[in-house]
Amino acid sequence: MSADVLGHWVPDRPEDVAAVFAKPDFPWWIAGGYAIELAVGRHLRPHGDLDILVLRRDQALVRDLLAGWDLYVADPPGQGELRPWRPGEVLRPPLHDIWCRRTPEAPWSIQIMVDEAEGTQWVSRRDPEVRLPIDRLGRTSETGVPYLAPEVQLFYKAKATREKDEIDFEAVLPLLGLSQRVWLADAIKVIAPDHPWLRRLLPISRT
Repeated sequence: MSADVLGHWVPDRPEDVAAVFAKPDFPWWIAGGYAIELAVGRHLRPHGDLDILVLRRDQALVRDLLAGWDLYVADPPGQGELRPWRPGEVLRPPLHDIWCRRTPEAPWSIQIMVDEAEGTQWVSRRDPEVRLPIDRLGRTSETGVPYLAPEVQLFYKAKATREKDEIDFEAVLPLLGLSQRVWLADAIKVIAPDHPWLRRLLPISRT
């Protein structure tokens, strides 16, 4: 969605978000390009927004935590339209994209992405075949900020890869171990079986 149409963005820093989400009763992770930067430990590029990922089953806790904020949901998703996320409203699939600002006059500062879970398993909203134990979904930075594991974030970037996604991929690829590469390659094959990243992830065929 275009910030020009829907309002100005001044994204929070990961440390700002960690302060807001300091004592939640639910898991959450920095996502998007900031997650890749936390993985590599350095700044890579400018960011137009800041994403965090939460599980759909925890949305009421998220809503309570941000009760004083101005919250909107993209409805329908990806069509450039927002509407208020009403107190007590349960967001059901396919709704998954929440825009957050501290007041109606403030710029947008956080974008919350809502994803699925079954028991102890994270289930991708892109395809339920792509799964991972929730305790393997993220990492924690040296400063205590939780963020999505780079292989999970790259999976989300693989569906419609942009120049900034290529920058992120190039930066974090050398840090991925074999098990991470195998998981990411298998996940990408589900949604984009001809993706060029596959040749880079596993240049030698598995036998």
